[in-house]
Amino acid sequence: MISAELLKILCCPETHQGLHPAEAGLIEELNEKIAAGRLANRADQTVQLPIDGGLIREDGKFLYPIRDNIPVMLIDEAIPLGG
Repeated sequence: MISAELLKILCCPETHQGLHPAEAGLIEELNEKIAAGRLANRADQTVQLPIDGGLIREDGKFLYPIRDNIPVMLIDEAIPLGG
């Protein structure tokens, strides 16, 4: 979805850590939570729209959603990941 060239230059806007693509299983799990209204973003707002993919911060704490092949690189839109 995201080209390798773009992935090389993208980084977390908060910590500047690198990012890597999320696996399909995680995206499916997150979309199930979104459909059930059980997923909140970092701003503690319920995520309303399903995601096409995601970029996980190097430390594994947050996922930046991808919608319509565009990464949403806003700190408040990041989805916290357990662990």
